[in-house]
Parts: sequence; C-alpha cells; structure tokens
Amino acid sequence: MKTQLRADLMLLMITFFWGASILLTKIALYHMEEYNLIALRFMIAFLVSGLVFYKHLLKINFQTVKYAFILAAILFFVYVFATFGTKYTSVSNAGFLMSLTVIFIPVIITLFLKQKPEKKVVWAIALSLCGIGLLTLNNQFKIANGDLLCILCALFYAVHIIVTGKIAGNVNPISIGVLQLGFVGVFSTIFSLIMETPKLPDNPEAWFSTLVLSIFCTGIPFIVQIIAQQYTTPTHAGLIFTLEPVFSSGFAFIFTGETLSNKGYLGAMLLLISVLIGELDFKSLLKVNYRKNIE
Repeated sequence: MKTQLRADLMLLMITFFWGASILLTKIALYHMEEYNLIALRFMIAFLVSGLVFYKHLLKINFQTVKYAFILAAILFFVYVFATFGTKYTSVSNAGFLMSLTVIFIPVIITLFLKQKPEKKVVWAIALSLCGIGLLTLNNQFKIANGDLLCILCALFYAVHIIVTGKIAGNVNPISIGVLQLGFVGVFSTIFSLIMETPKLPDNPEAWFSTLVLSIFCTGIPFIVQIIAQQYTTPTHAGLIFTLEPVFSSGFAFIFTGETLSNKGYLGAMLLLISVLIGELDFKSLLKVNYRKNIE
C-alpha cells in the first residue's frame, strides 16, 4: 500500500470517529453536565497522548507552556460551544455547522490579516450562508441557540487553526499539542467545580461514550493526525475532513433515526459543496488533468 494512501486512510479513520463524537457527546450529556464531560474527555486524552509522547514533555520550556496555554484557552471555548451546541440541536445540524471552520478561516484572514480572498472563497461563503439559512432558520426566521453555538464553535476553531499556524514553527508541535489537552482539561475542571457537581460516569453507557470520546475522538486522533499529515497533502487532508458531517448524519440516522427536512437536506448539501469549494485547488487539478491529457 502506498504511503500517501495509508496516510489518507488514517485520516479517514479519525474523521469517522470525529463524526461519531457528536452523537457520543449527546449520549454522555444524558449522564453528566457539560464542563464535567469536557474535563473528563481532555484529562483522559492528555494521559493517553502524554504516555505516547512523554519524551517530548521532558524537553518543554516556558515558551512552549505559554503558547500551549494560549491555544488551550481558545480550544476550551471551541469545545464549550461544541458541547453546549450539541446538547441543544440535532446531531446532523451540529455536524454540518461545525464544518464551517474551513469557510471562516479565509474570512478571518481577510478581515484581520488584510489578505485578499480568492474568488472561490467568495463563492464558498455565499453558498455557506444560503446553506446555514436553509438548515437553521425556522418559520419565524430565527436561529436556534444550539445552532448558533455550533457556528461559534466553527468560528473559534478557525481562530485556533490560524493562531496555531502562526506559532507552531517556534516550538515543538507535539509538546504544545499534548500540553493543550492538559490545559483544556484543567480549565474545564475548574469551571465544573465552580458551576456544577462533577462526578465520574456511573453506568456502562456513560463510561463507554466518555472513553470513546476521550481516546478515539480526542487522544488518538491527535497522535494519528500528526503522523498522517507528514505523508499526505493539505488538500487531501482537507477533503477527507469534509466527510465529518456526512459521518455524523449517518450515525444520527442509524442509531437515533434522526432525519432532516427537505429544506434541511438542501441546506446541508449547500454547506458541503461550499466546504469542498473552499478546500479544492481547482487550478492545480486542471493543470494535472491537462498534463495527463498531453502525455
């Protein structure tokens, strides 16, 4: 098996688990409160990734800790919005709305870094806005709170990706990644102690959903993504990640019978197309096809 194909299959595997994470979060929230769940999820993920990369943690410095703290603060809000949003909207809506990160990234870069967006990005943004409207607006033209939180999750994750890109070259990416998980776990634990009554899962269903979220949807994907993205292209990775809402909708339909309205399906399709437009490098694809035709 080719190295790139193996890397793409690894990314497909973690995308599959990310798609399952929304349904698992919804199940876990039947048994514990939001910050409690985030704290357990990230503390266990920190232990898993820390055991694998413990040698990197022996070489950390103050700069690494500082950057990890900053990134973790942003990531904390990502998962707060994701967890609360998932609680108050459907699994399908959450999956498609959270995929808007790929649209928000060029918007933020344009607004704050003053870089002119490509034409395809403008088209992608227009399509995504139409998709959001069809997927989320009710008869009173209001967006439900859960949908709004999922959109905020996508926005903050876009910020997290941009900030990570700015500082990643200055520190060991593995060390900062592992420390992020630990800091998010600490932040969530503090909020849980102040605002909730934290507890451990008290039945098999709660333990199963929490452990799968922690290990297979957070800890292992972090490790696998670092390894796999060394052997595949950003375009391949981005396109594979766009399958996450498709997987989440599939899980919702299979395990809960959840479906969308006709309007919702159209909105979801427009969102998926907008994400694909944002990810695909059409010029490169045309060049490759042109060369193949010549040869």
